[in-house]
Amino acid sequence: MDSSGEPYSSSAPRTAGLTVTMKAFLSLITAFVITQLVGTFLFGLYLHMKLDKLGDEMNLGEDIVFLRKLQKCQKPQDGDGLTFLDCTKILRTFQDLRDLTTKVPQEGTMALQKGSKRPSATIHLAGQQSNSKVLQWKKATYASLDDTFSFQDGRIKVAKAGWYYVYSQVAFCPNPSPHTPFSVYLYLNLPFELDQLLLKGVGTHGGSVNLCDRQSIHLGRAVELQAGHELFVNVTDSSRVNFDHGSTFFGMFELP
Repeated sequence: MDSSGEPYSSSAPRTAGLTVTMKAFLSLITAFVITQLVGTFLFGLYLHMKLDKLGDEMNLGEDIVFLRKLQKCQKPQDGDGLTFLDCTKILRTFQDLRDLTTKVPQEGTMALQKGSKRPSATIHLAGQQSNSKVLQWKKATYASLDDTFSFQDGRIKVAKAGWYYVYSQVAFCPNPSPHTPFSVYLYLNLPFELDQLLLKGVGTHGGSVNLCDRQSIHLGRAVELQAGHELFVNVTDSSRVNFDHGSTFFGMFELP
C-alpha cells in the first residue's frame, strides 16, 4: 500500500507491454502476407512461362512427328516398308501447307502492287529514213514499248482510253534559201472524220546545210484519247529531216 492508503495498481505497465507485442505481431503478419503475395505473383509468372515453353515444345514435337510420317510415306513401299499411316492424307496436308506458304508471299506482293502506283504505259520511237511526208518510225534502242500501244505506217495506235502526254522532236537541215519555212504537224486521226491538228511547229532558219544537227522542233501536250485513236507526225519536206541517232523521235506515255 502507498502513503494514501490505496492499493498499488500495475495495470498501466502491463497495457504498454501488450501494445508493443501487438504491434510487433501485426508487423509480422503484414510482412508475411506481402511475402506470400510476392511469392504467388512470381510463381504465377514462372508457371505461365513454363506453360508457354511447354506449348512450344509440344507444337515442335507435333511438327517432328508429322515430318517423320511424311518421310516414311515418301519412302518406296516395299515388302519391309509396309505402314498403317494414311499417306494420302499426310501428303495432301503437306501439299496444302506448301501451297499456303507459296500463296502468302504472292498475296503480299499483289497487295503491295495494289497499294502502289501502277507504272504508266509508254512508247518511244526513233525516226526512220523515208520519202513520205508522214514520218516513219522504228523502235528506239533501250526504249519501252507497252502493249497499250502499237505502231504501223508511221502511226501510233492507242488500245486503251485515257489521258496521255504526246511528244515529238524533229531535227532538220536548214534550207540554203533564207526564210524558207520547215513545219512539223502532229495529227490525231479519227475514223470517218478529218484529221485533227493537235500541235504545230515552224522553223524558218536559213543557212548552211552543215547545221543539220543544230536545228530541231519539239512538240508536246496532254490529250484525252479513246481506244483505237491514232496519231502521226507530218512535215513539209521529209528530205530535210535529220534521222541521226537521237535527233528525231516520237512517243507518248499514259498520265496517272
